[in-house]
Amino acid sequence: MSSAKGSTRANASKAEISYELLRSRILDGTYGPGYRLVMDQLARETGVSTIPLREAVRRLQSDGLVEVVRNIGARVAVFDAAQVEHALQVLARLEGYATAISAPLMTPEQLARARAVNDRMVEALEEFDPVSFTALNREFHFAIYAQCPDEHLRALLEAEWARLDHMRRSTFSHVPGRARRSVEEHEHMLDLIQAGAQAQEIERVACAHKIATADALHKAQAKNRG
Repeated sequence: MSSAKGSTRANASKAEISYELLRSRILDGTYGPGYRLVMDQLARETGVSTIPLREAVRRLQSDGLVEVVRNIGARVAVFDAAQVEHALQVLARLEGYATAISAPLMTPEQLARARAVNDRMVEALEEFDPVSFTALNREFHFAIYAQCPDEHLRALLEAEWARLDHMRRSTFSHVPGRARRSVEEHEHMLDLIQAGAQAQEIERVACAHKIATADALHKAQAKNRG
């Protein structure tokens, strides 16, 4: 009995390791959109047996990072522009609420830290690198809702940011003109938080901030199609 339990725990541990490994390779672009996840090949690459790898792939499918296609099998999910816009719209609602409930919990030091990240974003505009700018943008927002008292909401935010990171390595590479306006909106958001503005107003501004990026992306895609 104890041997069976030990084997179960070992498989669970290997599945978790496999999940983290495959997830990191998808998010850093090692396994790009459309990359086929062939179990035997993955087993050779990772040194892990196919059983925990299959469990890891099932979890990644639940996360939206992997899809199973008929006659192809499991592959890294492929997204179109409409799905990116939808992800931004979802993130807007989550971020709006998370920012509103995190705002009254931020200390002056935490607020200063968020301002410092936004200042770095302003500096990054001089020699614009969309990938680095996007990383700073993520750092800015997580500096605010690191104080979010709702653990489930924080987990949802992490998941949506991860999906968006995979969909597009950088949103700002497609709408570079949005970057400068974005840091101005960040500053306004921080001013509201510092002034102790009403939660509804903070939520409205934070939500509108992300929706503006989704709208800019939509217009850019429409222009490219035209």
